[in-house]
Amino acid sequence: MALCPAETMTETLSDLLCRHIATARWESLPDPARDGARRAALDAIGVIHAASGLAPEAAPFIALARANGAGPCTILGTHHTVQPLGAALANGALAHAVDYEDAFDRAPAHPNASLVPVLLALAQSQGPIDGRRFLTALAVGGDVACRIALSLRQPMEQGGWYPPPIVAAFGAVAGAANLLGLSPQQTRDALSLTLCQVTMPGEIKHSRRTTLRAVREAFPAQAALTAALLAREGVPGFEQPLEGKSAFFALYAGGQFEPDDLTDRLGTHYWGGELTFKPWPSCRGTHPFIEMALDLSARHRITPPDIAHVEVTVDGIQSMLVDPLARKQAPETAIDAKFSIPFTTALALVRGAVRLDDFDAASLADAEVLAMAARVKAHVEPGPTWQPGVGGAIRIVLTNGETCEAWLENALGCPSRPLSAAAQRAKFVDCVGRAAVPIMAEAADRLADAILTLDTLADVGALFQPPA
Repeated sequence: MALCPAETMTETLSDLLCRHIATARWESLPDPARDGARRAALDAIGVIHAASGLAPEAAPFIALARANGAGPCTILGTHHTVQPLGAALANGALAHAVDYEDAFDRAPAHPNASLVPVLLALAQSQGPIDGRRFLTALAVGGDVACRIALSLRQPMEQGGWYPPPIVAAFGAVAGAANLLGLSPQQTRDALSLTLCQVTMPGEIKHSRRTTLRAVREAFPAQAALTAALLAREGVPGFEQPLEGKSAFFALYAGGQFEPDDLTDRLGTHYWGGELTFKPWPSCRGTHPFIEMALDLSARHRITPPDIAHVEVTVDGIQSMLVDPLARKQAPETAIDAKFSIPFTTALALVRGAVRLDDFDAASLADAEVLAMAARVKAHVEPGPTWQPGVGGAIRIVLTNGETCEAWLENALGCPSRPLSAAAQRAKFVDCVGRAAVPIMAEAADRLADAILTLDTLADVGALFQPPA
């Protein structure tokens, strides 16, 4: 995006970003951005379907959406059609509920869990929206969320915030603004109106009772859609919603951010082409330990009775997955189990897999799994608060005194070790087959084909009408 010198002198950071959001089009997207958007759509839609059948935590959000009246928008995986804001709320609640959605390993972001529910609500209420418009909005919104996360120089946690849903909200509203064809000024207003709504306290990590961590994306999805629609109606926002004196970076990062991370290769490089697609339905930080546990137990033919204890070495970010250790060894809720290195490692060692079925009430009470989790000890390595790779080390001490050790720089699913196309399709088929209204394998394959060729469709919303 070339700027003449006069424009460079007068254009603010918010101006530059909003002009990009408003003017990005399919024709200008590089191929990796297009491919990344297709893969993100496939992954997110599958995961939302799975949660509709597996996540009772989302039921109140679905009930509230239905209570606000029938409408044109589908709650994925169900027979229900509701109003757009209700659909964003309900599908947002489902998008992270089984913790299987994509991730951006380089910074604290899950860029599509809020974005895809917002775009689906718009595609079904503002349609017909063709596939190229939909995928462009998905690429733009996901990239904006990643850029904001990368630009932070003071961790949001330092102020007591929980970053992923906050960052995701701004990506979701950017995608909505692009899809709706908002002007740069209206886009700035939409970002401002999102800032007036979005929040997520760090207490979400500490409370033992709450399941809000599972359904957290409901709030940024609804906020982003509300903001975009109000901006289209002319509600004025702030001149500088990001870098202003009391705007986003001031509030959430103490004013500490790097503008170049927001603007570097803006419009030519899209971070959505470098996402991680999860092979296991749990927090990304647990994945290296799942992978190493599965590999070591298979290669050395280790059975649970052979194991005296397990030692894991984690970084500063992963420390939230082992602390407090007693709680992580015996989690009481599915989402807490998914955010537990001891529990997920125990699943891998005891069951030889970590699947969607492995976080139900029976699994949380499984004596063999809990006994193994109790044998997991953790060591936290001091170091940077965020690293580009998601790795760690594991040491399995056997009852005969022998040890098996492994170290992993970056777990499977990342851009350098991606899931194959076949593996991602198999994940999708498995997910939609677990919906409240399941989609059987043959129909699931057809739906996957349609999503992966979304740029050829004239009406994206029609593809997601509820099953008959």
